[in-house]
Amino acid sequence: MLTIDLDSDIPLTDQVRRGIRQAIAAGELAPNDPLPTVRQLAVDLGINLNTVARAYRQLEADGLVTAVRGRGTVVKSSQESFRASEEAVLRRLADEIRNLLASARLAGLTREQAHGLVSREAAAFWTEE
Repeated sequence: MLTIDLDSDIPLTDQVRRGIRQAIAAGELAPNDPLPTVRQLAVDLGINLNTVARAYRQLEADGLVTAVRGRGTVVKSSQESFRASEEAVLRRLADEIRNLLASARLAGLTREQAHGLVSREAAAFWTEE
């Protein structure tokens, strides 16, 4: 389902959370789909179960998953429940995009390469277009 990079600067909890968010956004996980148990995912990834539990709690706070008695953790929604206004969400996303584009520019990518990369990655999330 997801992979993590133990050598990455990105904390493991964030890697797990991002991987599951991306799977939901891409339609690989749909509402009511079960997630692996905390213990099983921790074993599969070779990380501490508290790390996975923390990622699941963050996903639950985002409104993407829910713990269901007798079923474990399941996908609740394919959209986050935002506590902020649409304008605040757009500002946050614009900031994230600027950071990614800055990384692309600092890595030496041309504008066309960065645009192509963004277009290829977006295609995985908006397949109906």
